[in-house]
Amino acid sequence: MTTAPSAPRAPRTSIALPGPRAPMTPRALAASTAPATPAAHAAPAPGIPLGRADVEAAAARIAGHVRRTPLLAGLPGPELHRTGRGLLLKAEHLQYSGSFKLRGAANAVLALGARRIVTGSSGNHGIALARLAAPLGAEVTVVLAGGAHPAKIAVIKALGGRTVRVPGGVAERDARARELAEETGAVLIPSSDHELVVAGQGTVGLEILAEAPDTETVYVPTGGGGLLAGVCLAAYGHPVRVVGVEPAGTPRYARSLAAGHPVRLAPGDTVADGLRGQQPGAVPYPIVRDRVDDLVTVTDAQILDAAALLRRRGLEAEPSGAVALAGAIRAGRGTGCSVAVVSGGNTKTALMAAAAAATPSRTHCTT
Repeated sequence: MTTAPSAPRAPRTSIALPGPRAPMTPRALAASTAPATPAAHAAPAPGIPLGRADVEAAAARIAGHVRRTPLLAGLPGPELHRTGRGLLLKAEHLQYSGSFKLRGAANAVLALGARRIVTGSSGNHGIALARLAAPLGAEVTVVLAGGAHPAKIAVIKALGGRTVRVPGGVAERDARARELAEETGAVLIPSSDHELVVAGQGTVGLEILAEAPDTETVYVPTGGGGLLAGVCLAAYGHPVRVVGVEPAGTPRYARSLAAGHPVRLAPGDTVADGLRGQQPGAVPYPIVRDRVDDLVTVTDAQILDAAALLRRRGLEAEPSGAVALAGAIRAGRGTGCSVAVVSGGNTKTALMAAAAAATPSRTHCTT
């Protein structure tokens, strides 16, 4: 990586893990001894097939299908004091499907021209694909693990999607989705581990940096890693810190970067139902490895506190959508402007309203 001279800032820290500190990764070790200057990160490493140009292409492709969400003023009073001046909230909970997932889904569906689609999803990606499917004349089958939120399943069905439930965790869910795609000849569009999905999610980062180019730090909720990798791509060449925030019960990226290779965790539990992935995706992992500045973990209590703060601010976010804010609060006071991505607003109330408003365009079945 190369660095460009710029104003001093606080040095990067090592990866934060629950329990005893893990060995520092080469990236974190280099950061801990490097001068306290922001990195103007160069292009991705040669082995990574994606770059900022792919994110820009995705932005043009999906422009008519997604909402350019606003940056909202952050938190009042003591919370703002704790997180530093100028904390902004990227309002992806206001996206048309209720989450940022619509961006990656739209980029993949439009680029591939898919008409029969299979995916594994915790809910929001499935909702996004089902929402896109009807006007495009596509059919969608969504495979969900046992812990999927019933209200999210109801919305997928109301939008005309077919749902398949499987026992086990995210790994079993995704394996069944791959099998179904092979058996039926459908196009597999994973929730995060796909080049087009990652590029689409990266448009969140493009919008943040276009509207607030002086942003010092972006906090990104991290599950499968598609959004984090996408923001990393958008941030290449820009002196902004990208910080991934994981639930403490499922720190797959923190553990993987500490080990120096992707690791698979046992199924974990967290109130952030959209962030229960067990291992980094093959596409997001090298991007995150080479560009992310830090990873922090937050407890369920911290996630729920952040969601409550958002509600008091008048913003309805599901627990997964409040994870980045929890990370920003945990990180403490910064020296400049920072942004936390509020990634989803599919609360039970919002989902019930969405299901009631949806008119199925065709029948669906469940197995």
